[in-house]
Amino acid sequence: MARMAHADDFALSRVTPDAQKHWFGIAVQRFGQVSALSQFLLGATLGYAMTFSEAFLALLLGSIILEVIMCIVGIIGQKEGLNTALLARWTGFGEIGASLVGLAIGISLIGWFGIQSAISAESLDSLLPGLMPMWAWSLLFGLAVTAIVAVGFVGMQWLANITVPLFLVLVGWSIITELSNHSLGDLITSPAPGPTMSVWQGTAIVAGGLIVGAIITADMTRFNRSKADVVKQTVVGVSLGEFVIGLSGVLLAHAAQSGNIVAIVTSSVGLVGLIIVITGTLKINDWNLYSSTLGLVNFISTAFGKNLHRVSTTIVLGVVGSILAAAGILSQFTGFLIILGVVFPPIAGIMVAEYFIVRRWRGELDASRAEGRLPATAPRLVPVTLVVWLVSALVGYFVTWGIPAISSLVLSIVLYTVAGKLGWVRGVGEATTAQAPVRDAAPVAS
Repeated sequence: MARMAHADDFALSRVTPDAQKHWFGIAVQRFGQVSALSQFLLGATLGYAMTFSEAFLALLLGSIILEVIMCIVGIIGQKEGLNTALLARWTGFGEIGASLVGLAIGISLIGWFGIQSAISAESLDSLLPGLMPMWAWSLLFGLAVTAIVAVGFVGMQWLANITVPLFLVLVGWSIITELSNHSLGDLITSPAPGPTMSVWQGTAIVAGGLIVGAIITADMTRFNRSKADVVKQTVVGVSLGEFVIGLSGVLLAHAAQSGNIVAIVTSSVGLVGLIIVITGTLKINDWNLYSSTLGLVNFISTAFGKNLHRVSTTIVLGVVGSILAAAGILSQFTGFLIILGVVFPPIAGIMVAEYFIVRRWRGELDASRAEGRLPATAPRLVPVTLVVWLVSALVGYFVTWGIPAISSLVLSIVLYTVAGKLGWVRGVGEATTAQAPVRDAAPVAS
């Protein structure tokens, strides 16, 4: 029985105590999530529009927002031993709402797919100038990734083994090569090379850059042994990733006088750097497309009862992402992060308000946790949750005072709590929960 639960990585069951892991190994995975090309690009974006001290403050404030969300949502995931998709069913969203969360994540990943494809298109254009227009490179790269993901895991794993360490080498090499030609003191005190942005805007894009990872943090923390481990791994992994990779991007933007990641790499490590950027982006993008496909397939299955073919869905979404890249989504990078920074925090706010304050389905989670199983049923739909989510996101986007990510997060907690006190938090319909086989005596530690 235990082996059956382990075989699918507890996709439809609670993580058992024997499968929990030491916090440091999970912190390494969290650092790996943050230390990606997108974080390098985010740092360069900040550095091009801000002084070093302003960028540092934006990274600090954005990191605090992310870490608070990750710790609170992560502690819920650790206590329940559930992944985000399952947890959301009993933390305010219901079955359809949880699938909508998955769809929102999938849509955001297609956006990332387009951005990463555009970065590689610029790299290819630099390697082979004039061979074909930028939009054609964007389509070519995007469709190449689509072909790899459509085939399956073999090529994806091979790419991962090569490109992840190469990217870290690229960062170190870029920093040493480029910064050795400049005075560190001058870079720290120099003005922003390009059009400026405020610290609040910078904070918003820092939060937006990793907010999707913050929302799905239960996928990772369900394997933790204690709440303290959740906090330790989050602070260590996120802080190192944000500041090491992010501030490196800031300094390199000041040194190269550019926010263009391809121009920065070209000026520091040249041809080899461009090749590494292309392969690194290829690795990141295959997972963007793969996860987006799974999100859409799950949403259609849950909401409409129709099962989409994974390969066909991959091809369709890959074409859409490639067209976004060709259409110039990279130029909308800052706006894209701002949108993510207001759409996703309310998801965390609703989950926190339901689990700790309203507690409409908390009793069912507690009772089933004692038996090491899932609640027997889940609400099919919770209409007020969708209203709270929408209103909080819109307020965060249109009310520019303060930090939008915090505004949308706090408002969602307040609105959901008020709705709960007024008796408006009610499920419509009921869905029977599929139970994966587990050992009889394997409750998750509280």
